Amino acid sequence: MTAPASLPMPPSEAQSQPFWDAVSNRQLVFQHCAACGNAWLPARSECPQCLSEEPVWLQSSGRARLVSWVVYHRAFNAAFAERLPYTVAIVELEEGPRMITNIVGADPNTLEIDQRLILRIEQDGDVMVPRFTPAKGD
Repeated sequence: MTAPASLPMPPSEAQSQPFWDAVSNRQLVFQHCAACGNAWLPARSECPQCLSEEPVWLQSSGRARLVSWVVYHRAFNAAFAERLPYTVAIVELEEGPRMITNIVGADPNTLEIDQRLILRIEQDGDVMVPRFTPAKGD
């Protein structure tokens, strides 16, 4: 029997370290531009809208809406084979930024565009990962 493949880890970059530090503390943060009000993910050194070079980190409410998703029935990386099927989604945080994540705790056949979601940070191997689940009442 062969050992399971190891999970790919997020890149270790100084620019995104505040994001991963917050997730390790069970919080989700995003970057915000004080100059123009734009908010975004993933981390970058300047605002993608006005190019101001002084972004600040703000904490998300953890509420989001479902923009799009796909259900994987085939593992393109052996580390994910035992997770099949799994759902990868684009969600829009209540504060505006969009991010790629997983939808957990839901039958993929019941998902709907604009469905309300809530943050669920989970331990996955050696890293904490922000994922989302349908909000109660939806």
